[in-house]
Order: sequence, then structure tokens, then C-alpha cells
Amino acid sequence: MATAQDGFTEDERAAMKERAAELRTAKRRGTSERKAAADAKDAVDKIAQLPEEDRRIAERLHAIVTEHAPHLQPRTWYGMPAYAKDGQVVLFFKGASKFKVRYAEVGFNEVAALDDGVMWPTAYAVTAITAEVEAKLVELVTRAAG
Repeated sequence: MATAQDGFTEDERAAMKERAAELRTAKRRGTSERKAAADAKDAVDKIAQLPEEDRRIAERLHAIVTEHAPHLQPRTWYGMPAYAKDGQVVLFFKGASKFKVRYAEVGFNEVAALDDGVMWPTAYAVTAITAEVEAKLVELVTRAAG
């Protein structure tokens, strides 16, 4: 494992390479309904490739977004499933397995409509999908999607 003085970890470098490949693919696909369908397929394929614990969480998040924010476009971002609005990633999933950490994350980017005063969370650790977690994700996804 690399330290701060060593620079990026092997996992971080791999994620950056995946992002570069995503950008090259997006450029080739252009902008169209075909591109959107291919991007959505890529996201679903990435979810299917995740280890079981991450996959369960990512599948449920995907179902929540599909049901409660269908205008968000599924895609991949740094090799993980993400959901965009007008080309900008609003929310993303980061599996625990990606960086060998103890919890998965559901994160929200600046375009997410989650502002709440002068301070609010932008990422949530998720270790399992429960009814309570699912309800919170529904509320967050609905608000974030605007």
C-alpha cells in the first residue's frame, strides 16, 4: 500500500486509468440515445461484476434511482456505477472492494441538490441495505436529483 509520500496507490492509479478509458469511450459514442443505452449497460455490467456485498448495495441503489429519479442517466465513473443529469454526475457508488476498505459509499457531487445550511454530508458509508438505509437513500436520491 502506498503512503502519502509515495503518491497514488495502485488502486487509485487503476481507477484513474478506468476514468480515462471511460472518457475515450464516451468520445467515440458521441451524444445520442444509443450512447445513453450503452452507458446504462456499462453501469449495469459493472454492478454485476462487483463482489456480492457491494453488488447487493449497488443493485438496490440502481433500483432506487431508476424508480425515484428516472431522469438521471446511469453510467460509469472511475469504474463504478454513477448517475448523471445533463452530463454531470450527481451521485455515485463506490464499492468497498474497489479500494479494499471496510464500507461502500454512496456519494453526491456538487450538482446534487442536498445543500442544507452551511454544512452537509456529501458521502455516506453503507455496509448493508436495510429498510432504514433504503428509506434514507430514497430521500437522498430524490432530493439530489432535483
